[in-house]
Amino acid sequence: MISQRRPLYRDLTFQVLAGIVLGVLVGVLWPNVGAALKPLGDIFIRLIQMVVGLIIFCTVTHGIASVRDLGKVGRIALKAMVYFEVVTSIALVIGLVAINLLKPGVGMHVDLATLKHGVDSVDATKVAPHGFGEFLTNLVPTSAVGAFSQGDILQILLFSVLFACGLASLGEKGQPVLHVVDVVRETLFWIIRVVMKLAPIAAFGAIAFTTAKFGISSLLPLGKLVGEFVLTCAVFLLVVLAPISYACGFSLLRLMRYFREELVLVLGTSSSESVFPQLTEKLTRLGVDESVVGMVLPTAYSFNHDGTCLYFAAVTVFLAQATDTALGWQAQLGLLLILLLTSKGGAGVSGSAIAVLTLTLAATKTIPVSSIALILGVHRILSAAFVFVNIVGNCVATVVVGRWEKAVDLDRLQRELRAG
Repeated sequence: MISQRRPLYRDLTFQVLAGIVLGVLVGVLWPNVGAALKPLGDIFIRLIQMVVGLIIFCTVTHGIASVRDLGKVGRIALKAMVYFEVVTSIALVIGLVAINLLKPGVGMHVDLATLKHGVDSVDATKVAPHGFGEFLTNLVPTSAVGAFSQGDILQILLFSVLFACGLASLGEKGQPVLHVVDVVRETLFWIIRVVMKLAPIAAFGAIAFTTAKFGISSLLPLGKLVGEFVLTCAVFLLVVLAPISYACGFSLLRLMRYFREELVLVLGTSSSESVFPQLTEKLTRLGVDESVVGMVLPTAYSFNHDGTCLYFAAVTVFLAQATDTALGWQAQLGLLLILLLTSKGGAGVSGSAIAVLTLTLAATKTIPVSSIALILGVHRILSAAFVFVNIVGNCVATVVVGRWEKAVDLDRLQRELRAG
């Protein structure tokens, strides 16, 4: 019996792409209308954010408490952190090499006096760079409720791990609670499936607003930076993530095709949070053990910033080139290492990259902060690209750590990837 393919217009990927195209047209032809459509994207992201914290809690708790092997939990966490540090360091090097070779900002000779007003539009109040000691302190919430209300992924993750370990230690006495957690998790996934039907409308509104606010013409002068960054992202996927995937027995292209709806959605919304619940569900469906998904994916959202590393490398050096600021290799590495540390403070905060960049440049006094106004017109495009890479990197990391733990059903993985 031959199964019938559903019509193209019912495919979520097609719907989101159509929403993006229509959004661009509305933003260009009717900018006043496009500017008023921003709430469509904001409401969608808030609907996702509303349940992300609870989904992380339920996924981590159910995954760890079901295993009852706390040694395995620690082993998974250690392997994941080693993987994150190695791959993000490679991303940092690739980003630096690419921007220094292509030099998109050289020759611009920007007059900083014309840019002073631009920084006013950067919302840098949400995230503040801090030292390593304060970073560790901020991992611990003052209250569990506060962690959920603020949407701090790291704090939610810490509380979830502790709660899961305590539940696992109860043995059979904890089973009724574990069952409730599982029921709540399934309920939250139902909410996500309903909300996802609004994704095309959200992408339409977000892109219409971006195009209306900045206009296509304002993006053209910075086309070199956009082209350089997109090329760098493609190179990273090709020379880093593809070989890692191949070595672990699966195809990166097939994995990206499997998550195509989520990847297209992040291109439209520039929000990684908007797809976290779907990634959790699909990775489990791929055959990755629930405990691995529950530990690795939420941690990756805070520590495995492959695309963000590429973004910081490209933008900081571009701004130095554009403003004729002398920035040697040592200065570049030092500044970017600081940015990588301070970016952890923005975990869970949508759109924190530009804020982290602003406050870190102000603190280091290396590159003029006012120069950030140069990239405001293309930040949305750059953001969509680096969030795309972050999502692909997080999916690869989860499967890879699962393979290291021998916690992946390979037959199921290959069958699902082939089916797409």
